[in-house]
Amino acid sequence: MIGYVTLGTNDLPRAAAFYDALAAQFGVGRMMDTEAFIAWGEWGGAPGVAATLPFDGQPATVGNGVMVALEVKSPEVVDAVHETALANGGTCEGAPGPRGNDGFYAAYFRDPDGNKLNAYCMVTPAEAPVGDGS
Repeated sequence: MIGYVTLGTNDLPRAAAFYDALAAQFGVGRMMDTEAFIAWGEWGGAPGVAATLPFDGQPATVGNGVMVALEVKSPEVVDAVHETALANGGTCEGAPGPRGNDGFYAAYFRDPDGNKLNAYCMVTPAEAPVGDGS
């Protein structure tokens, strides 16, 4: 149902550098690119992510309680996405690790504008690397 998620930015070139690096972890690039809006993904593929300068001209702000979850194929990719996010101006909101006992493995981070994201995968509990899950 979801086609793409848009996150506000106050610095589109900075957001572009962050999401270009993140999108590369997913094997996709930009699918739309204007002076005020960039979307990453693949036409006809999984939902994409976009960064935009707000249409109303007001500063972009972070939605309290809003988070974008990015599904990946393995815990190793979760780890790599988290590492890429931090290496490109993101901040850690929760180190990679298992969450609970149901095979949910995730890492949480914020982009340079403060928007919260996570990378996650579902694995059998035996496949999940041991982590602190913080």
